[in-house]
Amino acid sequence: MWLVIATLCAFFVKGLCGFANTLVFTSILGFTTDNINISPVELVLGYPSNIIVAWKEKKHIDWRICLPLGALVIGGSLPGILLLKNADVRIIKIVFGFVVVAIGVEMLLREYTKIAFKESKIVLALIGVLSGLLCGLYGIITPETLKSAILLVPAMLLGLFLGMKSGTVLKEETVKKVVIVALMLSGVALVINNF
Repeated sequence: MWLVIATLCAFFVKGLCGFANTLVFTSILGFTTDNINISPVELVLGYPSNIIVAWKEKKHIDWRICLPLGALVIGGSLPGILLLKNADVRIIKIVFGFVVVAIGVEMLLREYTKIAFKESKIVLALIGVLSGLLCGLYGIITPETLKSAILLVPAMLLGLFLGMKSGTVLKEETVKKVVIVALMLSGVALVINNF
């Protein structure tokens, strides 16, 4: 049941604002399940949802940013896989909680300070490598996780569809702020829960 709820919530948020599905999914299930069993399911569910969102927003895709970031994500996943095999699960959850809070703070600063940030190639490279590291750290796919993901596809599609439809009605700025604050709170709770 928690898997279905986490899937609906994560992909509703994805449909609504185009990001944060991984953070929502992992944050909800992180209280009861190890990340090695969470993220592979979300990773498999994320591919079709990313294709749907990318198709919908295809006019706005900047390939000069997407392709190098994709390569960095793939490169960063290798050290993540090694960490997954050798790290303590509790420590991974604490680190993930801090990462969620840090991402939330950065996103909140962008929302509240209306200063246009210049995109830094170094920051984008760092984001790509860290994303890859997290993918490798949390993304080993087994037949069991693949089966779970396939069973959750209807919940993913429903959440994504409802999120996209809600995005046409709700004010985007308010939605972003609510999602960011909720993510930060879940990150803090994850850290406290695993100390």
